[in-house]
Amino acid sequence: MNLRLLRPLSLALALCSVSLPALAQRVVAGDLQTQMSPAEFKAAGLDKLNAGELATLNRWLQGTVEKATTEAVAEVREKAREEGRQEVIVKNRGFFDFGSKEPINAVLTGDFRGFGKGRTYVLDNGQEWEQTDATTLAGIRKTSPKVAISPGVLGAWYLKVEGVNTQAKVRRTK
Repeated sequence: MNLRLLRPLSLALALCSVSLPALAQRVVAGDLQTQMSPAEFKAAGLDKLNAGELATLNRWLQGTVEKATTEAVAEVREKAREEGRQEVIVKNRGFFDFGSKEPINAVLTGDFRGFGKGRTYVLDNGQEWEQTDATTLAGIRKTSPKVAISPGVLGAWYLKVEGVNTQAKVRRTK
């Protein structure tokens, strides 16, 4: 290989070894001569390239940066899409079935004074649930107990209060 080309090629490879996010943020406009100071251009040995070699190197560098930028943007877009999807699932859990059998764990705000049909239970995550069955539990009082709301069959949800053996069927209202 021509030693004249080895130095510029090593410079180009060094430029490509920069991390992907840095490449994605950097916009290369123009060629190496406009991106570098005359001293940097000479120190890199690029002044030894003829016009055709320099044009080839500039095209290659532009293509590499464009490809890395496109890949980085696609990766960020896909990550944001997945984060948005997960946010929708978490936010709307209890209204719709997303196939997860994991319970919703939260803390009941205020006092828990037992179960009763039509009672509303407000959680620290902003969700509100209404009891839909006739399960009753009287004579109990707990302040801000931990709760788990678990999905059942056919879209049913069940509220279980920590330290209480009874659970009630609920539906999400907010």
